[in-house]
Amino acid sequence: MSFFPKILLKPDVEAYLRNVYNNVELVSTLGAVEAGRRFDCLQHHLAHPPSFTTVRVNTLVSSVDRVKELLHEEILKQFPGINITILRHSRIHDFLLIPVIGPRRKLTQHPVQAIVGAQCANAVLRGAHVYSAGIVSASKWMQSENEVSVYSDVEGKCKRGAKEFLGTKVFIGNGIADLSRKEIFCSSIPIKGKGIRMTEPVYLTPSFDGVLPGSIFLQNLPSAVASYVLNPQPGERILDMCAAPGGKTTHIATLMNDQGEVIALDKIASKVEKIKSNASLLKLSCIKALQFDSTKASAQVEDARDEGDGPPFMAESFDRILLDAPCSGMGQRPNMVCNLSLKELTSYQPLQRKLFTVAVELLKPGGVLLYSTCTITLSENEEQVAWALKTFPCLELQSQDPHVGGVGMPGAGLSPDQLQLLQRFDPSLVELRDIDSDTMALKDEDVICLANKDTIGFFIARFIKKR
Repeated sequence: MSFFPKILLKPDVEAYLRNVYNNVELVSTLGAVEAGRRFDCLQHHLAHPPSFTTVRVNTLVSSVDRVKELLHEEILKQFPGINITILRHSRIHDFLLIPVIGPRRKLTQHPVQAIVGAQCANAVLRGAHVYSAGIVSASKWMQSENEVSVYSDVEGKCKRGAKEFLGTKVFIGNGIADLSRKEIFCSSIPIKGKGIRMTEPVYLTPSFDGVLPGSIFLQNLPSAVASYVLNPQPGERILDMCAAPGGKTTHIATLMNDQGEVIALDKIASKVEKIKSNASLLKLSCIKALQFDSTKASAQVEDARDEGDGPPFMAESFDRILLDAPCSGMGQRPNMVCNLSLKELTSYQPLQRKLFTVAVELLKPGGVLLYSTCTITLSENEEQVAWALKTFPCLELQSQDPHVGGVGMPGAGLSPDQLQLLQRFDPSLVELRDIDSDTMALKDEDVICLANKDTIGFFIARFIKKR
């Protein structure tokens, strides 16, 4: 049993990503040893959660300081006797940082065991409880209210309903069973709701299920940075091309003081409903969520609808556009196992370019286009920037504010000056460390510096369309 694994990748995917981190430009800049070290570091970081849970405050309904007080009270209820310091980010002003304590290596492991799938385990590592649908296997004597040790089946080899599993498994913490084994596996209808309440997770982070609804929104730090870099202004018309589930959409609307119009598109109906639900929960009225394929969002004049309706939309009809593009998601954390094939991993570039082309058509002269992904590959990030600058002479790469992440990665032929304008959050650039009370004794600026670096993998490029 491995307690502290690196991400499990298919061999050809691992080789592909290793080549990304050992490309000629990067090796000439860092040296082969450092480039190789960074890739090894990346693999370990991806399997573990960032050092901080980050929470966005809905400043239209509550102050950051008041929410900070309420969250502190909630954390004390969940973890009596454990003092966790909540810190306000110095540059992302509506964000609170909550340290993730762990990994806690001295937890007692119980005889009663439950095996969960890798995706369920990822959620547990970020503070979730175990829902019954995520339980793959349980000890034959597991009863409600038993103390249970929970493990992740990282290789996906455990058979559903098994009474014992001897394959590769990773301990993710202890909890109390809400259901017996019989209730989980022998019911004639699928059982919903919590199966195990996590009481001693390996990574201690609070559950936000039902906590301060409407006042907070769980969001990764780089996603919030993207909204700030877009810099939406009250009264503008803004397009979010791939908006679900609506984290950036609602943040944009909040930064605009809910004044103007934010068009949020997604081609899947259930995801559009999620955007609407989040907008309603956060009491935002300027968001219009629509089911539509953004690759078809730009129309000829004779086919376009009136400016107040749509899509498709008339050319040059938006002040700012966010293209948070569909991507391979290789920056998501924690991610114990990636099941993508190499073909799947490398399949996103054409779609991203099709969406980018539509975005350029819909953007007004003088308008801002923000391109972002939650992945770490060159082909979906810096290579797309190089392609865009070559394909669209009307675009100019701009500096970003705030710029709290790293710069772009060499390897796509961009100049050093151009790389400085990009913002790449790369988990390989920070030392993997245990977080405990001693860490929280650091100066606030040192803690915030750690939070800025130890994030999900993310990429941001900001363009202006020249007049």
